[in-house]
Amino acid sequence: MKARVYVSYKSTVLDPQGQTIQSALNGLGHRTITAVRQGKFFDIEIQAGTAKEQAQQEMDQVAREVLANPVMEDYRVEILD
Repeated sequence: MKARVYVSYKSTVLDPQGQTIQSALNGLGHRTITAVRQGKFFDIEIQAGTAKEQAQQEMDQVAREVLANPVMEDYRVEILD
């Protein structure tokens, strides 16, 4: 089983890298793009035989305590079969 954890800045937090990407895209002629928010994701292997509910709880804890800064970032966990 695998988990994928997505981490991105909260909508209220300034995203200078996203702004730079948006500016570069506009400079390349993609004028319809008005905003970009960047983020990251983590693919995590989970031991075979782990219950899906247990994996979800553990990945939520890992995301909240290690992978994301809850003051500035939101996260989302997906369990992949």
